[in-house]
Amino acid sequence: MEFSAKQIASFIGGRVEGNEDATVNTFAKIEEGKEGAISFLSNPKYIQYIYDTKSTIVLVDDSLALEKPVSTTLIRVKSAYESVAKLLQLYASTMPRKTGIDKLAYISPKAIIGQDVYIGPFACIGDGVVIGDRAMIYPHAVIGDKVTIGEESVIYPNVTIYEGCILGKNVTIHSGTVIGADGFGFAPNQEGYDKIPQIGIVVIEDNVEIGANTCVDRSTMGSTIIHKGVKLDNLIQIAHNCEIGENTVMSAQVGVAGSTKVGSWCMFGGQVGLAGHLHIGDKVNLGAQSGVPGNIKENSTLIGTPPMEPKAYFKSQALFRRLPDIFKQLSDLQKKVEELEKK
Repeated sequence: MEFSAKQIASFIGGRVEGNEDATVNTFAKIEEGKEGAISFLSNPKYIQYIYDTKSTIVLVDDSLALEKPVSTTLIRVKSAYESVAKLLQLYASTMPRKTGIDKLAYISPKAIIGQDVYIGPFACIGDGVVIGDRAMIYPHAVIGDKVTIGEESVIYPNVTIYEGCILGKNVTIHSGTVIGADGFGFAPNQEGYDKIPQIGIVVIEDNVEIGANTCVDRSTMGSTIIHKGVKLDNLIQIAHNCEIGENTVMSAQVGVAGSTKVGSWCMFGGQVGLAGHLHIGDKVNLGAQSGVPGNIKENSTLIGTPPMEPKAYFKSQALFRRLPDIFKQLSDLQKKVEELEKK
């Protein structure tokens, strides 16, 4: 399908600069632009590409100031990044959804399957499973007994969801992720460790997306809870009895130890590590590789191990790089002091 600059601007509330009848039928990165493509520019690091891009239309922020004319048609919007997200969502919604149950899938006769559901080959659906309307279960996914999956949810290949877990509406779980494996619970004894049975479940609320090869462990008792709107990247570990607040986002390789409660609207960079039994307030931002040993109050922006305010952290890092020189200066001063004391 083709859309004109005028149509696109009307949809996203933008303003056209250039040919409002210019049409596009695909997307491209601005540095890889081509005729018939729409691109966007939101990061100033890429501004040089706008002068030479071959893309027919480029979305830009209202505030963007150009140093020279451009050949492409611009659509100015409040936020180019948010606007391209809306367009991509519109594009994705026009793509046909898979439906139908493959004859190579196993579905327990005790499962309840909604309308217009897709279940791919070699998927396994256990006893007592409930799958909502228009959900999609891709090949080789394993849905354990008594699992509930809400409508419009998408379970990609090789996902495993253990017994009793509950997923809400419009949940997306990417390949290789495991929901509901046992929490890491062992009691030491004189001969080794006794396993503590993990008899709880995982509850994932509406509109959650979880990346590939992520693990969310079932609770010892009660529920590990991922609240609505949460977005988890690939390779994340959420331990037993944790609770992740609404609309919190976590980048790759974040690890959250058991029984930690994370507030709403938090943002964690890659490889952030949280100790167990902590309380992290709402709207906490943690920089990449931060190690968190204690509670954090709401509306905090921190980085480092232990976390500190960014200004203090970067000052500390500047001093850390000078430590060898500072140590040498101290050693020299110590020798001079010792010589003076001898005199």
